[in-house]
Amino acid sequence: MNNTDKTNNDNQDTSQDVVIDIKNLGKNYKMFHRKKDRLLEIILPGYQKHTIFTAMEGFNLQVKKGEILGVLGKNGAGKSTLLKMITGVVKPSAGEININGKISSLLELGTAFNPELTGYENIYQHGQVMGLTIEEIKKKEKEIIEFADIGEHLSQPVKTYSSGMFARLAFACAINVDPDILIVDEVLSVGDMAFQLKCFKKFEQFKKKGKTILFVTHSITDILNNCNRTIILEHGKKIFDGGVKEGVEEYKKLITKMKDSSTNKSKNKITKDVINALSEKAEWKNHFTINPDMVVYGNNQAAIYDYGIFNDDNEPIPLVNNDEYANIKFKVKFNEDVENPFVSVTIKDFHGKEMCGNNTNFLGIDTGICKANEEYIFNFKQKLKLAPDKYTLSISCNRFDDNGELIIMNRNYDAIIFEVTSDKKMVGCFDMDPRVTFKKIESN
Repeated sequence: MNNTDKTNNDNQDTSQDVVIDIKNLGKNYKMFHRKKDRLLEIILPGYQKHTIFTAMEGFNLQVKKGEILGVLGKNGAGKSTLLKMITGVVKPSAGEININGKISSLLELGTAFNPELTGYENIYQHGQVMGLTIEEIKKKEKEIIEFADIGEHLSQPVKTYSSGMFARLAFACAINVDPDILIVDEVLSVGDMAFQLKCFKKFEQFKKKGKTILFVTHSITDILNNCNRTIILEHGKKIFDGGVKEGVEEYKKLITKMKDSSTNKSKNKITKDVINALSEKAEWKNHFTINPDMVVYGNNQAAIYDYGIFNDDNEPIPLVNNDEYANIKFKVKFNEDVENPFVSVTIKDFHGKEMCGNNTNFLGIDTGICKANEEYIFNFKQKLKLAPDKYTLSISCNRFDDNGELIIMNRNYDAIIFEVTSDKKMVGCFDMDPRVTFKKIESN
């Protein structure tokens, strides 16, 4: 499959299966440095104090009936702008969008909802906005209520709802108007796991019915498990259009600032757990999301000054596949002579629960005497058999004093944020990675 952007109109499909046809789409926004300049431009002819921000230009896309299209891109890439133009919420500055079918969208929590009305009343308001008659809504009422599953809250004003309840009711309304095209933009992230599973099961039902879904998310696992095509946006342009696995690999390179790494891979692999770091001058932290609430403390006899997670080609991987080996590496500089220091890594979920971890003391590794001004790289290589989710990495360098008391030299709690992905479905917080067999019991 060709992994390059296909935007040539001559190559586009004109078959009846195309439900979304976008040609040379563009969107510009006026940017004002002062609020009053916007007003002055309206009332004073010839007065112009704005600059132009181009959110999208020259964008071409065709989506066929039955496709589940995953839309990837970093923040500000133009994903939400694209969906809003498709649904008519935002008017394009250039180009055209042709839609063949009824669209139902879930772009923002509360769209087409009145916060003063009850959930029950909003079911009817939303249905009417989508063009249904009262009789048609009445027929779908029970299915919507059962899918939302918010109990007695249905009779309360939606302004009293939690974001999770809001998402449940909004999604239930959006999917039960029998759309030809469903557009979802990140909002499922506020729902609990059981509700998300219910939503993705509904996606499968839609797929079997030949309906089309456009799905924007930052979850690589959701893309892998639910989509059959992927596009990647960057600065309002399409830079990839193709298969899901290929798209995910391209996206990983994009977010680690290594878009061209596939043609320039390093072949230098680390062969020791502890090596001298003087030849490793690159700054690793730049490729990861640093936690602004990181906690750092210790007596400064040693300093952890750089860290990251890498594959075996020394490429940074902030998206870690739980079925592949990852190298958690960090650099330590010793400011004093230290005998047999030990280092540790701990991985926690976003609730602060420690999921797993280990240290060189537990593993029985003798690091010897590390002298002042010496620098080392420590490498913990393992598979992170965790459930797909976001996690934080904590690292520490410690020692024991002559009385066996623990001395913290440097701890970096929740230093970086990373994501674990998986090609497999699972339940819970840990991948059991089972090997299942079965056989029939023969009757005598």
